[in-house]
Amino acid sequence: MKETVLNILRGMVIGIANVIPGVSGGTMMVSMGIYDKLILVLTHFIRRMKEAIALLVPIAIGMLLSIAIFAKIFSEFLFPRFPLQTNLFFIGLILGGIPVIYGKVKGNSIRLAQIIAFALLFVTVVGFALIGEGGGSSADISFSVVNVIKLFGVGIIAAATMVIPGVSGSMIMMILGYYNTIIDTINAFINALKDFDIPAVLDTFVVLVPFGIGVVVGVVAVAKMIEFMLKKFPLVTYWAIIGLIVASPFAILIMMEAGTVGVIEIVTGVVLLVVGFFISLKLGA
Repeated sequence: MKETVLNILRGMVIGIANVIPGVSGGTMMVSMGIYDKLILVLTHFIRRMKEAIALLVPIAIGMLLSIAIFAKIFSEFLFPRFPLQTNLFFIGLILGGIPVIYGKVKGNSIRLAQIIAFALLFVTVVGFALIGEGGGSSADISFSVVNVIKLFGVGIIAAATMVIPGVSGSMIMMILGYYNTIIDTINAFINALKDFDIPAVLDTFVVLVPFGIGVVVGVVAVAKMIEFMLKKFPLVTYWAIIGLIVASPFAILIMMEAGTVGVIEIVTGVVLLVVGFFISLKLGA
């Protein structure tokens, strides 16, 4: 029961991270010590069905709860009003996971291939953050075969980047111009459910169904790829993941619109960074 509750809480953190541009859901998975387990059950779902259901269902519940309850609060209240403090809280969550992932490579000699993997992925994440600033225009979602295919493709890309630590799926969707579209449609779906407005719910399916199918395909495909990399090149892969994670705070700060920064903002931000760090350590225990 305790593990189930913990997984729901982990799912909530991952769910919030996946809708905040610059914050990586994959990084949160690593920070909370469940990344390897998720990759394993996703790539061997049939063989490990009981274990997969026990892990995935609570995490999925947590993700859905956080998106329904907290995503709007973060995106429309906390980030606009307290950008520094909110971003530092997420940075704390990320930093709290570094000891867990570093433990995977500790004690092994560092070779050139590992240094290149670390540097390449670090630069990639920071580069995406730099070109992603100011994005977020809304895409055309009128019903057509072309738009359905586009939404399916965006779902695959979003899922891939959500699973890969250090890369923000929301940031990539902003660059592609689909972030506002997906967030607005999710909010419309939630509001329609609250009002029991079935026609409005069905209207959102034009966007959510092809996007959702793409997400499932993307998650499974990338999980398979990462499992292969971890088996064949474990140290290089872990150093690449460390590069992604270390780059994440820089990406968040690059994309952050800080607003007015004074002593109070800095002090409260640092406190929240520490809180986030220890929450991540606890959830990763």
